[in-house]
Amino acid sequence: MGAKTTPTTQASSGPSRSGRQRSRSTDISPQLLEAALSILTDEGVDGITVRNVAAHAGVAPAGVYSRFDGKSGLLDALLSQGFEGLHQAIVAASGPDARARVISACTAYRRFALDHPEHYRLMFDHKQVVSMSPESAERAEVAFGELVSRVHDGQDAGLLAPGKPVEVAQQIWSALHGAVSLELNGIGFSQDPQVSYDDLVTTVLRGLTGEAPSGIGLIGRGGRPRR
Repeated sequence: MGAKTTPTTQASSGPSRSGRQRSRSTDISPQLLEAALSILTDEGVDGITVRNVAAHAGVAPAGVYSRFDGKSGLLDALLSQGFEGLHQAIVAASGPDARARVISACTAYRRFALDHPEHYRLMFDHKQVVSMSPESAERAEVAFGELVSRVHDGQDAGLLAPGKPVEVAQQIWSALHGAVSLELNGIGFSQDPQVSYDDLVTTVLRGLTGEAPSGIGLIGRGGRPRR
């Protein structure tokens, strides 16, 4: 789901004040969402207002209220679209075995965030501007569920240590989100963010195999390392 959704639009019924063709009321929901996504990409969440979206879509502001109940509904629709896109991106990531599929999912996660930075920020920093609806929450859970499924497959194949798949997937997601957020905000000291990210994924998965890194013993009683 790295690719952006491209809603279809229908024929218009007349010009708006902005000079754009005004759409028929029956087909403006996809057009409004497309306009909102364009504004989000170009201007960030602050650029999304009822008037701005309506002008970009070539419809009357009342159309935004009738279809999305205003700005909050538009933002929630973008949340839902974003998590659906993330889900599709992870689903499309493949590999020859269970561990490789976890790695490819992690790679797809970063690529989605870098390809859709403003959308990603809205998805994970949205509480300041909009409350997540049950539909958007379900889309987010489905996206997370794909990672959980891959973790479960890795455990079944003996490539990841036993444990609750949801908890393991949450640990992985937390690490990925931290790395991606730092990169999106330009905070980092490594010369190659891609290499740094790949190394992070390798380190996290190594820690989840249940094996200690070479040269480091597991901690026994009394805090002494086991040899």
